[in-house]
Amino acid sequence: MPMPELSIIIVSFNTRPELEACLASIVEHAPRVSHEIVVVDNASSDQSADAVRTRWPAVRLVEAGRNAGFAAGNNIGIRSSAGELLLLLNSDTLVKPGALDTLVSELRHSPEVAAVGPRIVDAAGSPELSFGRHIAPLAEARQKLLTRLHERGVGVARRRVERLTTTRQHPDWISGACLMVRREDALAVGLLDERYFLYAEDVDFCAALRARGRRILFVPTAEIVHLRGRARRSRPVESEHAYRRAHLAFYAKHHPGWYWCLAAYLRVRGKLPPVVNR
Repeated sequence: MPMPELSIIIVSFNTRPELEACLASIVEHAPRVSHEIVVVDNASSDQSADAVRTRWPAVRLVEAGRNAGFAAGNNIGIRSSAGELLLLLNSDTLVKPGALDTLVSELRHSPEVAAVGPRIVDAAGSPELSFGRHIAPLAEARQKLLTRLHERGVGVARRRVERLTTTRQHPDWISGACLMVRREDALAVGLLDERYFLYAEDVDFCAALRARGRRILFVPTAEIVHLRGRARRSRPVESEHAYRRAHLAFYAKHHPGWYWCLAAYLRVRGKLPPVVNR
């Protein structure tokens, strides 16, 4: 059997309805290139694995046996796949017509580009600021402020986000909710850094790609819907702790001079997450 040109990798943890909707959207709007779908189940307790096994027999199911996290789960999927191109896709996304073909075409026609990402919108069609500058104190503050104002419906912020998300550009990072990368580039940087259980792994991954002289591309002509995971909404405390740990890990790796400032700030605000040994 010939190797697929594209491997679509979906990490799932207790998101069975969203996962099935995601798989249905891929099948309905399948890319023209040969492809495989690999679902990595992080020890879900909602029968996600059984649903894939029975309802989606063409999908390759890989059971991690534990909640390995997003970065490690994707690495398991990458190692279990064979495509020249890799698509990291959240289980809470819906693929729109032509989106995957557009991303494949962009990578094939841009040899200097390692990874591409689409315009991401929510269920109501509102754009998500799914790319940006490398995380650093000032850049992060600007991104968060713009995002919050946009979500609150502030006119100037909404117009700014609309302009940004309809402009083809080379940002420092693109969201791991839908990120297509060349396998050779992913392997060259050692895949995703597994110190990030959830959050920040996409920014770190793109930084590693750029460190090799490769480029990141945001493609607004490709679009997917991001519904945002039920698993995170149902476990807000755990999700908040995961975000804070990722934040600290990112600063320790990329901005060690700022790490202790961030840790002190979180401690003062009572938001320093407990240490977890995995």
